[in-house]
Amino acid sequence: MAEAVVSFVLQNVREFTTQEAKFLSGVSHQIEVAQTELQLMQGFLKDADARQGQDETVRIWVAKIRDAAYDLEDVIQTYGLKVVSQKKRGPKNVFKRFACIFKEGVDVPRIGNEIENITTRISDLRSSLQKYNIKELTTDRDGGGGGESSLQLHERLRRSYSHVVERDVVGLESNVEELVMHLVKDKNRHRVVSIWGMGGLGKTTLARQLYHDKKVRQHFHSFAWVCVSQRCQVRNVWEGSLIELISATKEKKQEIKDMTDDEIAKKLFLLLQEMRCLVILDDIWRIETWNLLKAAFPNVETESTILLTTRNQAVATLPNRNAFLHKLQPLNENESWKLLEKKAISEKADIDLGMYKKKRELGTNMLQHCKGLPLAIIVLAGVLARKNTVREWERVHENVHEYIRKGIGHEEEYEGASWVLALSYDDLPYHFKPCFLYLGHYPEDCIIPVSTLTKLWVAECLIFLRQKRHGSEKTMEDIARDCLSELVERCLVQVGTSGSTGTIKSCRIHDLVRDMCLLKAKEESFLQIKYSLQENTSSVAAEATQLGKIRRLAIYLDEKANKLVSSRDETNGHLRSLLLFGLEEWMPKSEKGLLSPLKDFKVLRVLKVEGLDKVELELPSEIGNMLHLRFLSVRHSQIKRFPPSLGNLVCLQTLDFRVSSLYDDMVIPNVIMKMKQLRHLYLPWYYRVKGKLELSSLGHLQTLYNLSSEYCDLKDVGRLTNLRKLRIRVSSSLQNLEEILKSTGSTLNRIRSLLVDNKMNSGEEQAIQIVLSCRGIYKLKLEGPIAELPKELHNYTNLTKLELYRCGLKEDQMGILQKLPNLTTLCLQYQAFHENTKILVFSKGGFPSLQFLDVHNLAEITEWRVEEGAMPSLCRIKLSMRIQRYWFSPKEAFLLFNFLMFIIWPK
Repeated sequence: MAEAVVSFVLQNVREFTTQEAKFLSGVSHQIEVAQTELQLMQGFLKDADARQGQDETVRIWVAKIRDAAYDLEDVIQTYGLKVVSQKKRGPKNVFKRFACIFKEGVDVPRIGNEIENITTRISDLRSSLQKYNIKELTTDRDGGGGGESSLQLHERLRRSYSHVVERDVVGLESNVEELVMHLVKDKNRHRVVSIWGMGGLGKTTLARQLYHDKKVRQHFHSFAWVCVSQRCQVRNVWEGSLIELISATKEKKQEIKDMTDDEIAKKLFLLLQEMRCLVILDDIWRIETWNLLKAAFPNVETESTILLTTRNQAVATLPNRNAFLHKLQPLNENESWKLLEKKAISEKADIDLGMYKKKRELGTNMLQHCKGLPLAIIVLAGVLARKNTVREWERVHENVHEYIRKGIGHEEEYEGASWVLALSYDDLPYHFKPCFLYLGHYPEDCIIPVSTLTKLWVAECLIFLRQKRHGSEKTMEDIARDCLSELVERCLVQVGTSGSTGTIKSCRIHDLVRDMCLLKAKEESFLQIKYSLQENTSSVAAEATQLGKIRRLAIYLDEKANKLVSSRDETNGHLRSLLLFGLEEWMPKSEKGLLSPLKDFKVLRVLKVEGLDKVELELPSEIGNMLHLRFLSVRHSQIKRFPPSLGNLVCLQTLDFRVSSLYDDMVIPNVIMKMKQLRHLYLPWYYRVKGKLELSSLGHLQTLYNLSSEYCDLKDVGRLTNLRKLRIRVSSSLQNLEEILKSTGSTLNRIRSLLVDNKMNSGEEQAIQIVLSCRGIYKLKLEGPIAELPKELHNYTNLTKLELYRCGLKEDQMGILQKLPNLTTLCLQYQAFHENTKILVFSKGGFPSLQFLDVHNLAEITEWRVEEGAMPSLCRIKLSMRIQRYWFSPKEAFLLFNFLMFIIWPK
């Protein structure tokens, strides 16, 4: 991954030197020379990255290059940021300024020497290329890694053949039945059928079952099976298909080999057009591969069918009207045991019943680690098949994780699952690899919030605007979401939940994919995970096999830990990312100095200390010296004070200060205006400001939470032209609000997500005025007294999600809600309706687009009626309410009880 690191460093250095050129004039020549050396190195890094897994000396060489690139970036940015922070204006700072100039004059030669020393390191490493036989690779610039020799070996191991049919196939019966139906039907038939899923899920096995199916054999006249693989040779695929389809003799084979590419493509095209053929292209990795192959496959009406297997959704969803996508799912618990039993217990009849029960208990527990992945189950079964006694099974059970991942036992070696899954990583474009490895920070089975993940990627400079298409108005966060979608399509990431607009809200990764992720992260010295820090332990990298400096650290805390981070650690000086997990359950023995070691992290870009609410803490003032910091979150932690020194963090992009402290008197100093790179600002739930909090200088701001009408000037919002998400608290009466909203109209119309929290009994009119000024919103949440919704709401055609909490709506307001044309999600929560409202009626034709309904704790409602034709698009419902009577039309009742999760707690 050195190629990705060097590319990102070059991009970051270019952008930084462009922005801060006037502060770097004293060392500009040294920076230019260093950039040139890195540019010259880039072409060789693809070969080096591919070979480091096989050659330890190359691995060491790659680690040195990676460290040199990171060190160069740290030196340049640290010096530049210090100069920027020291540059002050005004007569009262004139003496300080003279002192700074003197200090800068002293620092310049030293910084220049540091840059020159790093440049020399890079130059020496480039000179040693010939020694390590590393070559410059310029083709397939954005393709995945993978050295030629290692890839050839993997292809031989993974090559699929049509005549090999698995004896013990489990859980594919319904898949075979469905796909056979699509393959043999004559009307509305599909020209292309795609089987899509993650590595090891059984795509090739399913394709073989179809290839040999009796109905399929009777339907098609001719068949061909070609294993495509990552290094696709177009000519070989065409040749192999044609030879199999015509059952070529030796003479015919030679005749085909003598044809030109054009001739063979034309002959195959005509054959598929004239005959009813089934061609199976197993294991296609890239859409570019299909684009090269498709010239020989008819794009007109034909009786032939192409069946593809792929890990990439972009390949599976080919732009073809007659394509059918089949997503393969993991095995369930019963199917998993059935497969393990077939593979690992050869003669069930010969086993003692007590032994069988014990093995089944152990096997069922071990299968939890496989998560329904057939590849992992087969790997586990291969280990257990030679273990006859219960004690031997127990030994495997004690270290089952390693057996599945690596396949290595004490006496024998078995083929593990990790290398098969790693092929998906190797195939990633280089700029996606760090984004994937970043997922390794998160604990096993963790649900990862996408909003936070994308902010972390941006803060770590893993995302660049150069990745967007020409003319696109996408933000870096949008590009980060595109990157996540790519990882989902490649089956490296699984979707957790989706929002009302179809965006991914949360994600997760399969346990075995996470194992592979951590393995790669360790090989690349990308990330280290530490557990349960104690006084006598050090956070220095303990793994002898890990090369290079530790740049990212995830700490998992449990009851054994007595501190957050280690102080005076050699790791601290170059750590870029520090994420702490398990804080919600952790109770520190002492709160004294708990956060003070944070001041040692000089080049830290990401600091996430969320959920530390068991003790009251204070952020050290020295945190203002962490000039590189781009992401700071202390969400749900009990922080007493907002240090004024935070104003020094001029690079900060995300500041999440939604602390769980109940201090109404937390004072926010007027320093946020200095953080001009802020993109996401989450203010505390409750705070005070001396005067008004100035925010107009935050031109990059996209998210603004907990804006107070009492302590913030709403006119500032009009200057935030990139604002997309706004949570505003109406806590004081505003004069001339209508004029203010008119002046900020162009900005408010760009807002996509709006939350209005009315803290005043008399603030209803002002809250409604704010809603009426944001006509482009997709999501709206209203909190606090709002008896009547604006009648214009049904004209909000973009509105897909609406949440009402403690609003006290009148009964007739349901009529306005039911008319919302594109509303897909509706949440009615605690006192959403007035206490006099007793009956909830969903009328015929109401909520035409509603898919998810959440009704929670509406104590005032005693009767709920759903008429026939209401909510025709409803897919999911969540009810938590005490009602005396509920009435549905027969049709609606049938749908609810057969298709929905429906929970009612009646009185």
